[in-house]
Amino acid sequence: MTLKTFKSYTKSTRGTVLVDRKNLWKGKPVKSLTVGSHSTGGRNNLGRITSRHKGAGHKQKYRQIDFYRKKDDVKAKIERIEYDPNRSAYVALIKYEDGVMNYIIAPNKIKIGDNIISGRNKEIKIGNCMQLSDIPTGTDIHNVELYPNSGGKIARSAGSSAQISGSDDNYCIIKLNSGEVRKIINTSRATIGSVSNNDHQNIKIGKAGRNRWKGVRPQSRGVVMNPVDHPHGGGEGKSAGGRHPVSRTGQSAKGLKTRDNKRTDKYIIRRRKKKKG
Repeated sequence: MTLKTFKSYTKSTRGTVLVDRKNLWKGKPVKSLTVGSHSTGGRNNLGRITSRHKGAGHKQKYRQIDFYRKKDDVKAKIERIEYDPNRSAYVALIKYEDGVMNYIIAPNKIKIGDNIISGRNKEIKIGNCMQLSDIPTGTDIHNVELYPNSGGKIARSAGSSAQISGSDDNYCIIKLNSGEVRKIINTSRATIGSVSNNDHQNIKIGKAGRNRWKGVRPQSRGVVMNPVDHPHGGGEGKSAGGRHPVSRTGQSAKGLKTRDNKRTDKYIIRRRKKKKG
């Protein structure tokens, strides 16, 4: 896919950069593989806002994606590649030889008409799904299971991938895009290749209205609020907040570690890289 720019007829189109989707499927998704999705507006079952800056947005249908790929030794053909409003990656409609259809996350460089398959000891080919123990070192993978039969959890967003960097007894050593290196049991499954739509990172939305279409509402800075609403609020005239930046609930916004899962620490060989501030 290529990037698409616009003539500067308006202030918004001057800065807009989008991904050109002219090669994607133009019709509707498969009805049997979609369900209606309800927008919560960031509210819980009591009607209280628990996730701010959410609401409205365009109506969407959720595409049911097959993250498991457990239909082994049956060839499937790529019927078409579609846009999915629920994720940054594209999705591919596949049709098995027995007529069953499914959506999967579309790998990069896959084409309509390609054949893919799942199972043990299959060809190392983009779109094929197999156990980590069957994949050679140095191969790019995506849709990686953390545990066997749990469904793909790692490397599912646009342009992402992981790489197999070695093995250790019954575990496979995986290097993630974040720089983290971790061990995953080698009977877990993964799909060969990286995820499609790697130009997603270069998008410039151009105007506030496009965020509203996506269901994202405007944000207000803490320093312009009252003290009752935010720890940075109040002060005479224009003030700087008077303390290190924190969230509305008082949690530090400068790299405070919130991970608290000592049970799985033993699987992490190296932590992810720190972001450059």
